[in-house]
Amino acid sequence: MKITMYTDGSSRGNPGPGGWGAILIINRQETADNREYEDVDEVIELGGGEKLTTNNRMELMGAIEGLGHVTSYSSLVTDESGEKLQASNYKLVTSVEVCTDSEYVKKGITEWINGWIAKGWKTSTKKPVLNQDLWEQLYKEEKRLKDAGVKVVWTYVPGHAGIPLNERADVIATSYADEEIEKGASNLQLYRGSKEAYSHLHE
Repeated sequence: MKITMYTDGSSRGNPGPGGWGAILIINRQETADNREYEDVDEVIELGGGEKLTTNNRMELMGAIEGLGHVTSYSSLVTDESGEKLQASNYKLVTSVEVCTDSEYVKKGITEWINGWIAKGWKTSTKKPVLNQDLWEQLYKEEKRLKDAGVKVVWTYVPGHAGIPLNERADVIATSYADEEIEKGASNLQLYRGSKEAYSHLHE
């Protein structure tokens, strides 16, 4: 089973109130035995906010929370006797693709992080790495999946370029940022349901 994920972050001021968004597309039809998973692909939207943060921190949080949800996402399968069995999440998921419009996130996790770790979380100019706490969390989430045999791919997508799921992730992130300014201001409803009924795929 493959999961494709779109993540984004936003802040109103830098620092200021911020929000993050993540959209998971669960592609069950790539599983060897579709019978166990009802042959239904699913979409899960996630979001959250913080009162005082930065855009880069929210970009990181979108990726962290998205990957973290993969570890908690599980399916109930039925054995021959009809009993419900809790299936191992890692046995279900074979690959995760994270699509982000943040070059900071993409380059950080794919190019820079091993050097930071080797240098004791210092940059090439020997300055402390900004947002070390979140980089450590992201590295931990990715490593947990990779250690379980899940392939993790990071893909950069341009922001505000009309890519429907990237645009939707931005809407989620900015809505949570705005809600941190005025609680209850957002009427956003996060979606969880079938991929077929998810309107934001083809906007």
